[in-house]
Amino acid sequence: MFEGQLRSYIAGEWVLPLTSTATIDAINPATEERIATIALCGPDDVDRAVSAARAAFGAYSNLTLDARIALVERLITVFQRRYEEMVRAISSEMGAPYDLAHGAQAACGPGHFGETIAVARAFDWEEPIGGSSMVVHEPVGVCALITPWNWPMNQIAAKVGPALIAGCTMVLKPSEMAPLSAQLFTEFVDEAGFPAGVFNMVHGTGAAIGDALTSHPQVDMVSFTGSTRAGILIAKSAADTVKRVSQELGGKSPNIVFADDALEAAVTRGVLHCFGNSGQSCNAPTRMLVEASVYDEAVAIARRVAEGVALGDPTERGAHLGPVSSKAQYDKIQRLIQVAIDEGATVVAGGPGRAEGFDKGYFVRPTVFANVTNDMTIAREEVFGPVLVMIPFKDEAEAINIANETPYGLAAYVQSLDLDRARRVARRLRAGSVHLNGAGQDFCSPFGGYKQSGNGREWGEWGLHDFLEVKVMNGYSA
Repeated sequence: MFEGQLRSYIAGEWVLPLTSTATIDAINPATEERIATIALCGPDDVDRAVSAARAAFGAYSNLTLDARIALVERLITVFQRRYEEMVRAISSEMGAPYDLAHGAQAACGPGHFGETIAVARAFDWEEPIGGSSMVVHEPVGVCALITPWNWPMNQIAAKVGPALIAGCTMVLKPSEMAPLSAQLFTEFVDEAGFPAGVFNMVHGTGAAIGDALTSHPQVDMVSFTGSTRAGILIAKSAADTVKRVSQELGGKSPNIVFADDALEAAVTRGVLHCFGNSGQSCNAPTRMLVEASVYDEAVAIARRVAEGVALGDPTERGAHLGPVSSKAQYDKIQRLIQVAIDEGATVVAGGPGRAEGFDKGYFVRPTVFANVTNDMTIAREEVFGPVLVMIPFKDEAEAINIANETPYGLAAYVQSLDLDRARRVARRLRAGSVHLNGAGQDFCSPFGGYKQSGNGREWGEWGLHDFLEVKVMNGYSA
């Protein structure tokens, strides 16, 4: 797909690092074979990318909204024409099966861009207030956008789209574990004809260039998606220059299943949702809390569902799971599975070791644990693999307490045929998104979390706000 070393994109040009000679191989997690070699940037490359974004900001931020929308519409057109390339890139870099890569992963690009355009057209960019004042919304400036590997296009689009529409310029640092989708997306941006310096992309590791980017005095805002541990470091790095930081971090989302629900359907969709994307979603419902009177029945259902989940080649169509993204991720999941066993959790399905039928690739056995308590490691740490824990509760109050007893607060799920009860419980859950009875989330909805799951919100109008400053001009109409 890509020949030679993957280059970065700065000031409208494809460039190799100025001084760094470091490289890293991108590995296909299904085959364990190299699919690309990345030329890794150093701090001096970050500096020239930020300088390019700063130089472009004045002219780009003063384009009319219609002109900025027209550029993003051209980007959507390029994306749609080259859609299958993006599907293949995502599938090969992080193991998403074809159907998932085509129907959800790649679809997030045009989806977020289209929603942001609709929001921008309806948005009150200038609002009179009081007797003679005017509130105006202006681009925040140069933005550092740091994105993960698990939903690579979703996170790029959720940041780049509103930044471009708002009038910001930017430096994107994608995950070095999933570089192909970012490389291809940058080709789309280049083909769409954005002015040089508006969008810049640097390849590199967090250890080598993360601090240079987040602490840079010419960066006005950082938008980061990734682990809570990394998010803490980024917030500290950005603090000295008092720049805005928006973060979407980890999760350990509860899924409360009441006895009054259609148990078979509720447990089945909970298991499959947890395992979706091979468990590599920050909002996955990884803790299934089940009312004690139906707990044993729910465990039996979960076992049947998990044992029926197929794994397969990501390039093939079909409803199967792919591998997890890397050897490091595979090893982490195996360690946490063993810790759960050592701490007394019962393996209901799956368990340690490579999935049966695979002699290569990072294929994890879809795993369900029963007899779990909320203080166990497996119930508290984000596994980021196809691993579900099942915890009983005796009543509504205990379910809410267990659900909220976590440092995270990204998402939560409630299953009850009594909609009044589901709504009542949802209001007491400390999470940014609560899904009732299998409901999904639209591109217009705010996405983000409470507590150590981050701050700020992405998607739709809420995502646009993250890239805007608010100015009041007093006496404007005097």
